[in-house]
Amino acid sequence: MAFNPAFEKSLHGPSVHQGFEFAPGAKVSYNINKPVAIGVEYYGALGPATEFDALRDQQHQLFFVFDLDVSPKWEINFGPGVGMTQATDHFIFKTIIGRRFDWGKAKPKP
Repeated sequence: MAFNPAFEKSLHGPSVHQGFEFAPGAKVSYNINKPVAIGVEYYGALGPATEFDALRDQQHQLFFVFDLDVSPKWEINFGPGVGMTQATDHFIFKTIIGRRFDWGKAKPKP
């Protein structure tokens, strides 16, 4: 399980003069076997942290995802998602390709 209570700020564009926005994310997953996990992810954009937008203007997305650990250094996360408010895309498919770095840390010897 994971929860990410993110606060976001635009540095360029039409919303650059707005304050921080609250954009929480969460994930629950289950390892089917060593390289494969399935899960559910939530992504939201609630509006300004000081006063949330009306529900119809907020964005809430729910994804059914697969996680594949294809090697010790590479992982792939993908799945379909649905928007739960009128301000959100109704259907979206996401893919994340991740690369792990050890940043020069020595691996412990078994």
